Amino acid sequence: MKSIGHILCLAAALGLHAGPVRGYDEITVADGGALQGTVTLVGDVPKPKGYNLVTLPDPVYCGRISTGTGWRLLQPFVIGPDGGFKNVVIYVEDIAQGKAFSYAPPRIEAVDCTFEPYITIVRDGYNVEVVNMDPVLHDIQGYETSKYGARVLFNVPLPIRPHLRKKDFLTGAPPHKRAGKTLTQRVAMGKKRNLFVMQCGFHAYMESWGFVVNNPYYALTDAHGAYAITDLPPGTWRVQVWHPMVSKEYTVTITPGETTTLPIAINAPTGRLYANEVSEGTRFGMELLGEHAIEPVVERQTY
Repeated sequence: MKSIGHILCLAAALGLHAGPVRGYDEITVADGGALQGTVTLVGDVPKPKGYNLVTLPDPVYCGRISTGTGWRLLQPFVIGPDGGFKNVVIYVEDIAQGKAFSYAPPRIEAVDCTFEPYITIVRDGYNVEVVNMDPVLHDIQGYETSKYGARVLFNVPLPIRPHLRKKDFLTGAPPHKRAGKTLTQRVAMGKKRNLFVMQCGFHAYMESWGFVVNNPYYALTDAHGAYAITDLPPGTWRVQVWHPMVSKEYTVTITPGETTTLPIAINAPTGRLYANEVSEGTRFGMELLGEHAIEPVVERQTY
């Protein structure tokens, strides 16, 4: 798909890579330190991606979240009122031994034609779970990517729970309590790769990214852009800061028993960022749907 190709090219352009450490040994960390800080976006928040619902399947159901003019938006940049940048991965690379690495497979839900969460952190060689909460068919296409090119991880339909009726959801947002069969996918990355992107083959605006790690020294920024990583072995380490649209690297020194503060400012990218943007006056208008109106009864999006 054109949109997947654009995403992969973008990730490749960022030149992201995985550290060489594949194994990890759990030990007792004596006099470990901590790393904390806040990630902020400097500059204007970029516009979201835009998808014309008329050109894609299930426009009425998926349009329950839309602009009211037939467009579905996907905003990769979630920024708080104080500039805090949510959903940024902070990863301390190349640590071969350290604190216990407990891991439970993250669950990604397809709900209201959105993959939630948008960013998932996955342990290399372990599983991720995907489940359909919607009364429409989704197809999950997972690709690992890096500057070395793309490779398919999985491409499978996402089952619908029997007896879910689309019409029951069209007037509002009933609770999504009946999930389809959970699909479990193993994520085993190739050499020098630590990213994968998942998109629905039917609904291109359904997108979720995975960042793959080999040690437990990572964090995902919260709604205020804050993060914290504890029990770090003392020493000098490389820190990777990653988001699907931006990346940076830092070197930090962790002192025994002390907390190191690393504030991170990311300049907002400018210019056209996506292949898919809202376009006024398109020839694919909502009149093509006839009496089937697209009503944003769950969320009216703005851009």
